[in-house]
Amino acid sequence: MTRGVAYALGVAAAGALATAIGHGAHNGLVVAAILAPLGVATVVLAHWIVRARGLRRQFVAIAVLVVAQLAALIALMAAAMFVEGSDAFFTVVAAGYAAAIGLWAGRLLEHGALERLEAEERARRDLVAAVSHDLRTPITSLRLLAEAVRDELVDGDAREEYLRRMGTHVHALSALIDDLFELTRLEAGDIRWGLERVAVDQLVSETVEAMRPHAEAGAVQVATELPAGGAWARTNPEQLQRVLFNLLQNAIRHTPPDGSVVVRAEPHDGALEIEVADTGDGIPPDERERVFEPFVQGRARAARTDGSAGLGLAIARAIVEAQGGRIWLEDANVGTRVRFSLPRG
Repeated sequence: MTRGVAYALGVAAAGALATAIGHGAHNGLVVAAILAPLGVATVVLAHWIVRARGLRRQFVAIAVLVVAQLAALIALMAAAMFVEGSDAFFTVVAAGYAAAIGLWAGRLLEHGALERLEAEERARRDLVAAVSHDLRTPITSLRLLAEAVRDELVDGDAREEYLRRMGTHVHALSALIDDLFELTRLEAGDIRWGLERVAVDQLVSETVEAMRPHAEAGAVQVATELPAGGAWARTNPEQLQRVLFNLLQNAIRHTPPDGSVVVRAEPHDGALEIEVADTGDGIPPDERERVFEPFVQGRARAARTDGSAGLGLAIARAIVEAQGGRIWLEDANVGTRVRFSLPRG
């Protein structure tokens, strides 16, 4: 409140100084005597209003306070003979009309703010539920495996197998925590990379070859369609490869045996566009708008055992946008086409 009072007094002093310069020192003092107490009173009442519960009440109270302050100001100015009576009346009418329209706009703003708050609350609940699911499964398995080893229910090769499974679950938990931490930093803008001119066609080929064994294990074919003259972009090669790995892993995971995944790159409108297309089941229409949000597949993952935490597309989007590009879903007759753009190199 101290800052608000100081601000009100500062504005009153500025108004009084302007009046003194234009209309004499006496009038400046009168203006100061009118503005200063009225401004301080308004600040005190505004601080009391913002402590009240409910956005609707706050909007209405602030609107009323503004109109009351303006009416009091005009009345005092009229009494001091700065404003004629007729001018004061019409000014109050105009102010009342403006306040009414402002109140309507405020209620519209309130409605939008409440919708955003509700959406954020739903997203928070979904995030907590999804994280809880991803933590509960490996933690439960770890507990059961550890109890079996501790109670010497297994020995020899079985004990080694249990220890190997425990290591797998620990790795999965560590990866989930690392991904959550990285995504948080990316969305907060806390990570900056050096950008350079990168031969994207070469990087795409290297990434596809690295993923080929994983694809062949699932009987999925992977291929590339790259410009004959090369493809260049201004990007960070390590992070671009991270995006490609995430998209390829996701595409291979959702492509049935004998299906295919194709990675394409082509210049378009001053940017380089890269696409990962698969012949899987595609993405349901009701999930398309939210597919790049964290854990968007959380409700559908209960029966899956692929170890996916649902963060791959969210991290890919954060990396692409941090480098000045964008990522989206292209329409596809079969499967899914994820496309993103990067500045040309």
